[in-house]
Amino acid sequence: MSSVKRYRGFLFLCLCVAFNTAIAAPTLVVYTYDSFTSDWGPGPQVKAAFEQQCSCNLELVGLEDGVSMLNRLRLEGGNTRADILLGIDTSLTAEARATGLFDPHQLILKNSSLPQPWQDTIFLPYDYGYFAFIYNTELLSDPPHSLKQLVEDDNGPSILIQDPRTSTPGLGLLLWVKKVYGDQADQAWVRLSKRIVTVSKGWSEAYGLFLKQEADMVLSYTTSPAYHIIAEQDKRFAAARFSEGHYQQIEVAGLVKSSQQKQLARQFLSFMLSEDFQAIIPTTNWMYPAVLADDKLPPDFAQLIDPSPVLLFDDNEVARQRKDWVDEWLDAMSQ
Repeated sequence: MSSVKRYRGFLFLCLCVAFNTAIAAPTLVVYTYDSFTSDWGPGPQVKAAFEQQCSCNLELVGLEDGVSMLNRLRLEGGNTRADILLGIDTSLTAEARATGLFDPHQLILKNSSLPQPWQDTIFLPYDYGYFAFIYNTELLSDPPHSLKQLVEDDNGPSILIQDPRTSTPGLGLLLWVKKVYGDQADQAWVRLSKRIVTVSKGWSEAYGLFLKQEADMVLSYTTSPAYHIIAEQDKRFAAARFSEGHYQQIEVAGLVKSSQQKQLARQFLSFMLSEDFQAIIPTTNWMYPAVLADDKLPPDFAQLIDPSPVLLFDDNEVARQRKDWVDEWLDAMSQ
């Protein structure tokens, strides 16, 4: 083969590589929690639905929890691969906003299902729920009817909870106790600690132990029984309704400032608010969708307890007080 032919062949190959590179689908990287990305979570359906309309690749990176996500983003800073952070909640939004690592979403939340107005320009909600203690009705016939009864009954049920330093449900319980007990929260924790079987790092470990009957009750969500009813046709599990109300969790997503795919990222955030995304949430993430009418929820959701009154701290107050409240919890649990 002559040198001219070899050169032409090489040039053609280079042009092919350049062309393929130019038309390669962009990749959008979303940091989220591992249960979102699991086979039974929303991730696979969300990925398939979004890729069908975006001409892109959606890469969902599963991390342990909202706390882990925010910590990783802090460490990576402007060098992060993440375009979107999906899965922190309002106990962390003020802290996340203060990092300066997020850009405004530039979207308007219409037809919100949230019990309260939403005005955050940085973070958008995609679902919400309420913390609750779950029990097996065949093993516990008379559960506590209030948080104070759970705490103050020395002969009350044994419980499994999560660590507020590593788990968003764990932090939710910390805020729930603080909301109900105020300045006496440390005393409440000292009293309750005697019946805590395990403080796990994350939700999955605690719930797994509960299903193995390691304790009478586990910290989870008012919507957890819906999973057992719908996915397993099992009606044994229920959430204890507490008279003081239940602490609310609102899960959000935010656009990472250093993203090189901001147009695509905003397309995803807009998709997140669509019915295509929202209809996936109830029977995969087992939460209430943030933008979906009640009549489009699975009928079995009507069997869930009424969590009112809704309890929720302002996110700025949580950011100011979180360290002190966690330290208070640690001191009480060590006694």
